[in-house]
Amino acid sequence: MQHRPGGGVSGQSLSSWATRPERGNAAVIRGAVRLALALGRPAAWLLLHVVSLYFMAVSAADRAASRQYLRRALGREPGLADVFRHFHAFATTILDRVYLLNDQYDRFSVRVHGEEIVAGMLARGEGCLLVGAHVGSFEIVRFVGRAARALRVALVMYERNTRTLNTALDAINPDLAMRVIALGSVDSMLQVENALAEGEFVGMLADRAIEGESTIACPFLGTPARFPAGPFRIAAMLGRPVVLMFGIYRGGNRYDVHFEWLAGSGPNARKDRDGAIGEMLRQYVARLEHYCRIAPYNWFNFYDYWS
Repeated sequence: MQHRPGGGVSGQSLSSWATRPERGNAAVIRGAVRLALALGRPAAWLLLHVVSLYFMAVSAADRAASRQYLRRALGREPGLADVFRHFHAFATTILDRVYLLNDQYDRFSVRVHGEEIVAGMLARGEGCLLVGAHVGSFEIVRFVGRAARALRVALVMYERNTRTLNTALDAINPDLAMRVIALGSVDSMLQVENALAEGEFVGMLADRAIEGESTIACPFLGTPARFPAGPFRIAAMLGRPVVLMFGIYRGGNRYDVHFEWLAGSGPNARKDRDGAIGEMLRQYVARLEHYCRIAPYNWFNFYDYWS
């Protein structure tokens, strides 16, 4: 692994996602939400086949990125059917947010692995960092905790290119809207620290970096890629435990939610911050690769990730 102190991701990678304009306008997205609720999930899910085919046809760059990733994750040359499954899985997780935010969690079949990890921390009143990736559905992870034990979760995220979509979805039921701590604001770190002190779980997706953020190169699916050091630096500075989270879409209405301890996190990470940051990130990437191998159509970074 190589640390780029104080450096950001390459301009090409950054321009591929953080500066990409959000697709769709507010009126179209609101109309799509109303249609999904009116049709119900079975009919809307079938309609997604047409939507996925459309975006495959018009998004050459996204098709190329999907092929690049799937070639690595599948260990073979992906066909059009593989790319379609990738697009459709992504679209399904967005659609399912509509029903989750409409308080329809019970329509999903969800298996939870490692639930005792979260239950133990809640019983002790401890806040922790939940670290995941753009894999499957973060929303399903949040609602697992909400349904079982009234888990309070705030998500640290870069909002600019998803603001319209998130606003339309949160309007479905403002009481169920997720609290967001915006990356890049002057008090982001203070908000994270306060949330943890109040026993909240703070979620971060650690597979994308923003401009100016230091990164660490780590082997991923056969080739080094750069990952943000920020989430693990926060964990080391605050001495907080880190729990990995992955909400894997399994087809139909089925999800598998996985919680895992990230070794090396917690109070001892303060003693050797640089060493702890590198070790936590190495383990994180290894587990991310594991889930990309076993559920290859669940990773949703449609840009040239290895550039």
